[in-house]
Amino acid sequence: MGSNACRNLFPQLLFVLDGTGPAGIDNRIRALHAADVDLAVALLLREVTVLAAPMTDLLQHGPAAAVWRPVRDPERRVGWMEQLMP
Repeated sequence: MGSNACRNLFPQLLFVLDGTGPAGIDNRIRALHAADVDLAVALLLREVTVLAAPMTDLLQHGPAAAVWRPVRDPERRVGWMEQLMP
């Protein structure tokens, strides 16, 4: 399946993280990023934009705010509607 076909099926995958403090959120996002070494995960991350955000940030700033962290670039903060290349 080509990139465009996959993006039409799964434009983005959003993870909402809760139940831990800031260090736990960072650990979870870094674990998602580290999973990129698995071939199947690496292929998915090339085809689908995967974002993660803490529930506390979503409640405080709203889901459209730049609170989402791309799993492939966890140091960035983006809005979920931004056009990102996976």
